[in-house]
Amino acid sequence: MKTQTSNKLDTITQQLDLNGHITEFQSFFSRENSLYIQGDQNLHFRYIEALEKVEFKPAPKTIDFTNILLHLKKKGVLTFEQIFETIKVVRYFRYFKNKELDGLLGQWFAKFEIDERFEEIERYFSHDGIFQEELDEELYRLKTLLEEQKNSIAQNLKRLIHSSKLSSYLVDTQIHYINNEETLLVRGGFNHVLKGSVVARSNAGFFYVVPDSLLKAKEKIRFINQERQTLFYHYAKEFSQTLAQLLPFIKFIDKEFTRLDNYQARVLFARAKNLHIIKAQNDSKIILKDFIHPALHHAKPISVDFSKNILMITGVNAGGKTMLLKSLLSAAFMAKYMIPQKLNPNNSHIGSFKNILAIIDDPQNVKNDISTFAGRMQQFSKIFQEKNALVGVDEIELGTDSDEAAALFKVILDELTKKNQKIVVTTHHKRLAALMADRDDVELMAAIYDEENQRPTYEFMQGLIGKSYAFETASRYGIAHSLVENAKKLYGENAQKLNTLIERGSELERELKQKHKKIDEKLEALHKRELELKEQQQSLEKELHKHKTQLQKEFQEAIDDAKKAARSGSTKEIHRLMNQANKKVPKKEPEVATPIEFKVGDSVKYHSQKGVIVAMKGKNEATIEVDGMRVRVKTKHLKHTQILKQKPKTNVTLQVEKKSGLKCDLHGMRVEEACETLDKFLNDALIAGWDEVIVYHGIGTGKLSYAVKEFLKTHPRVKKFEDAPQNMGGFGAKLVHL
Repeated sequence: MKTQTSNKLDTITQQLDLNGHITEFQSFFSRENSLYIQGDQNLHFRYIEALEKVEFKPAPKTIDFTNILLHLKKKGVLTFEQIFETIKVVRYFRYFKNKELDGLLGQWFAKFEIDERFEEIERYFSHDGIFQEELDEELYRLKTLLEEQKNSIAQNLKRLIHSSKLSSYLVDTQIHYINNEETLLVRGGFNHVLKGSVVARSNAGFFYVVPDSLLKAKEKIRFINQERQTLFYHYAKEFSQTLAQLLPFIKFIDKEFTRLDNYQARVLFARAKNLHIIKAQNDSKIILKDFIHPALHHAKPISVDFSKNILMITGVNAGGKTMLLKSLLSAAFMAKYMIPQKLNPNNSHIGSFKNILAIIDDPQNVKNDISTFAGRMQQFSKIFQEKNALVGVDEIELGTDSDEAAALFKVILDELTKKNQKIVVTTHHKRLAALMADRDDVELMAAIYDEENQRPTYEFMQGLIGKSYAFETASRYGIAHSLVENAKKLYGENAQKLNTLIERGSELERELKQKHKKIDEKLEALHKRELELKEQQQSLEKELHKHKTQLQKEFQEAIDDAKKAARSGSTKEIHRLMNQANKKVPKKEPEVATPIEFKVGDSVKYHSQKGVIVAMKGKNEATIEVDGMRVRVKTKHLKHTQILKQKPKTNVTLQVEKKSGLKCDLHGMRVEEACETLDKFLNDALIAGWDEVIVYHGIGTGKLSYAVKEFLKTHPRVKKFEDAPQNMGGFGAKLVHL
């Protein structure tokens, strides 16, 4: 009977479509084991990492030792099969000991001091568990006699088959085994030429007969087998007595083998399927890079950052929302149990969760007369009893009015996050996503739809509320075009516009929050830099004061020595004291020329020509404009034409005046007017601190679009630009990165 924990594991693996993956993984175990390894998970992971670096053979298939240990405890006699099970485990540990491993594994296997009495038992069993009868003279003699009797029976049957008297009664010339007895298949009337016992009849009415001439040889075989079984029992009893004396070690090695089996199964499964073992970290972040759910074939890898408390997945029907939800929960489940999975281990991070729960299936049940929504409420009531769980809810508003459900589930999600629950939700409705979009602990993700080809891409974009594309999906799956058009009219343009406004509003709100966050980070960095400069200034002033005090002291000592020399009457003594004073005077450090710095806008002289720096490439190369002509020169050939004053200190301040908007509309302008407007817009945006803006130019004849692209290519502060997404203007707009 399965335990409650086992039933929960079966349920979650079925909900997440992991059954096949888990079954394949368990086939690499030597014996049936739990998915969870008891004990310190960090230590287990270290052993697995160490084993990954070693080439080794798989563990032999073995049985559980419960019955074996019970028999030995009661001084019972084991069968040869049970004895060989213990031998297989001992041999596997001896195999690792003989590899003479270093580090963690070497220390572990060094603990296994295998008693010499095991070797005495082992030598009687071959690699396949066959008892080596030739090691015992009596057994070997009986084995030889047995083979002789079997050969005698074979020769006797051969003579009968080729007998001319019996040939007319034989149905075929085969030897048939009925109930482990050698028989001949003959027709009726055989008793005139053959004496024997009928043991069975064929479907065609023929007789299976054991010839009486074989009885003597068979009797000898039975006698020989009885003697052999007596000797086998003697050996089994002797071996069992020896193993009973080694019972504490067998208990220990059985437990350690279960542990080693868990390690080797994971390593070999990962190698066989090109998978990776990743350990759950002590936090709640889930960052997946190139993850592929094991139930999918030829799937697009998923990359997602789920560091926040709630992830809301919206967008196109049949676009992969549910599979993304299952992928997040599956990755956390496999990391929890250290089950190999397909992902980029270097760029992925998976947190640790006490429980992983999925609300995916429709809970409606005719037998207990429960509705879909009522069933969902029952499921959520159970989640409130959990703490530190990862919860996945598919189609959260299933079974009730979307506006009412949005308000209800917002309150439910708020309460669940207070219990340290981490929640991933899929929904088609925008209302709930719009209510949650302004929260810092909520991440939005939209399934992307290829509007041009009318199909989902099975890719996702973070930070957006996606459209459901219900009408497009209906058309794609065969609903008549006329019906879809009528549905669009009934739905109404206002409702469509409202959905678009909700999506766009949420998107702009999140973009604005990101901009504010970046500016706050810049201000914080500048404030930190200002404090560092102040500390550096104070340190330098302190160091300067220290050197100044030391110099004053040395100068005073030199002056005192000079005065003392002046008071001396002896010329020789005066010279000696003056030399001593000169030594105490600090030597002046040679002046180091301060490198001259240049910047754009400086007036400079290049040979005999005067000009202005219009561009810099690093510190060593500049572009200057001389009499309307631009020349690229080395800065070492330039001289300043104005006097540069060194500033005694540096004050770092930031003034951001937000006069610029995020978009520039050039519709209806001539090329010259558009370029002038665009130039001013980009300058204002740079001053305002924006690093990304949008320019609308339309499609039209393409002339204005071409002019905008050429202008952006030559602008020195434009990093890159690209066509805007479809929902932001498509080919009629450009996203510009500054």
